Amino acid sequence: MKTENQKAWFFVLPVLLLVAFNALIPIMTVVNYSVQETFGDNLFFWEGLTWFEQILRSERFHAALGRQFLFTFLILIIEVPLGIAIALAMPKKGIWVPVCLVTMALPMLIPWNVVGAMWNIFTLPDIGLLGYFLNSVLGIDYNMTQSPVAAWITIVTMDVWHWTSLVVLLSYAGLVSIPDAYYQAAKIDGASPWKVFRYIQLPKMKTVLTIAILLRFMDSFNIYTEPFVLTGGGPGNSTTLLSIDLVKIALGQFDLGPAAAMSLIYFAITLLVSWLFYTLMTKDDAK
Repeated sequence: MKTENQKAWFFVLPVLLLVAFNALIPIMTVVNYSVQETFGDNLFFWEGLTWFEQILRSERFHAALGRQFLFTFLILIIEVPLGIAIALAMPKKGIWVPVCLVTMALPMLIPWNVVGAMWNIFTLPDIGLLGYFLNSVLGIDYNMTQSPVAAWITIVTMDVWHWTSLVVLLSYAGLVSIPDAYYQAAKIDGASPWKVFRYIQLPKMKTVLTIAILLRFMDSFNIYTEPFVLTGGGPGNSTTLLSIDLVKIALGQFDLGPAAAMSLIYFAITLLVSWLFYTLMTKDDAK
């Protein structure tokens, strides 16, 4: 009878310790804060589920959560189809392949805070190139610091510019992995470009698209740095997403108990929706 070598677990142990330090311990700390109240000096008072009830009944929380879902919905319906379309248009062979791949990867290499600051300057109506062009050249009344609609258009456009490349690269990886025999058979059958996409390319991209949608959902649903640097949640509270509101409660108001409870609810919503996305997209595979 063959015996298993358990020594391999020692190679995994450093990773497990790192994950425990970076994830489990902070989560345990947040859970501890979520059921207590503190007034400083390391004094805590038991509150139980009071903060969770307060957050779930709060109109402020519901408004911020609604804005967060709206932002994520807009990002997904724009970036996923746009990323697939760009990937389909990219060359599959030749010298232009690395050029296109590097060009697509460039926006993702820019730090998040730099992206927010760059778009902030770029869209200002008085000194920004885009803001000046829209106001002075096209005659469009554009000012993201005063108009909620302009602010929403700006943060959505910024995210589309920054992260559509991820969908493009993942879709492109799925496309180039399709054997040429599929295209040759489709050509012999006289299949139209739409049928080639519908019955060959799209099914073969399903796995990478599942990854792309999950990544873009989780990232856009938890986004903070770019919109905060760009608009600060304004004008008013029009772009105050749930992530921005959470930081305001935790660091601005120093209400650590409610902030901890909100962060756990936030985390649970992210996990639940991600699980729903994954379940729906892999339902046919399970069958």
